[in-house]
Amino acid sequence: MREMPDMAVDIVARPSDALADGPSEPAGSTGPTPAEGPAASAPAAVPAGAISVEDLNVYYGGFLAVRDVSLQIRPHAVTAMIGPSGCGKSTFLRTLNRLHEVIPGARVEGAVLLDGTSVYDSAVDPVQLRRVVGMVFQRPNPFPTMSIYDNVVAGLRLTGRHAKSELDGIVERSLRRAALWGEVKDKLRQNGMSLSGGQQQRLCIARALAVDPEVILMDEPCSALDPIATLKIEELIGELRASVTIVIVTHNMQQASRVSDQTAFFTMGDDRAGYLVEIGDTIQIFTNPREQLTEDYVSGRFG
Repeated sequence: MREMPDMAVDIVARPSDALADGPSEPAGSTGPTPAEGPAASAPAAVPAGAISVEDLNVYYGGFLAVRDVSLQIRPHAVTAMIGPSGCGKSTFLRTLNRLHEVIPGARVEGAVLLDGTSVYDSAVDPVQLRRVVGMVFQRPNPFPTMSIYDNVVAGLRLTGRHAKSELDGIVERSLRRAALWGEVKDKLRQNGMSLSGGQQQRLCIARALAVDPEVILMDEPCSALDPIATLKIEELIGELRASVTIVIVTHNMQQASRVSDQTAFFTMGDDRAGYLVEIGDTIQIFTNPREQLTEDYVSGRFG
């Protein structure tokens, strides 16, 4: 599978701005007449960052890569996806912000809803979607020709002009949220590639945070990092869960148990298509799973 283009990475607006713009009122309209009595109460709002996946199938040409996945991803929580290599975890992750579409022949069946809005609706702009649902990849990928400062604001500059004072504030806020400000505040004009691997990954997270996403997807974000850098990323995930929804793919069982609120276990069938075995609270998945396949995997007896 070829690498995603750099400019598609973590450029992540609110669904009300990017996804769910309703039809405008006809000229002269005063809007709908409010209903009277108890029936007038509005339906409960869907929490920001809530994802619902229904009967999802993912194809690359004629190959079925992921089949029949249905699950709910909690808002403002961390959901870990675990399972053997090749079972479609990363493919599934990329369907949540349509990054799989950069691969020729990729298509989906089923539904992915963000805050109640279908991300596959014809009216949804994938670029806008990726501002709402950001992505951090396995290997840190700062834009190599840009400074630390310019890396953070890259996504904002794609969306229009911003005053320097506004950008300065966003850079500081984003780097603070990514637990990197204290380490780089005196060298913002240095090249982003001059940072260590762990710092580069936190820079990529800051770049995603700069456009104020609702969801951040992480595809094995610590696999290329040393234990100390991994711990910092895990601490950062714990801090960010209060403000964003996080979905992380990891092969590290201990990491999944440490950082996540719920865990989804994927495996693959004889047809090589990945599928969801079960999803539940992380403590339940690791101590009392419903399915034998899950128990075998988390206990090391899988295969």
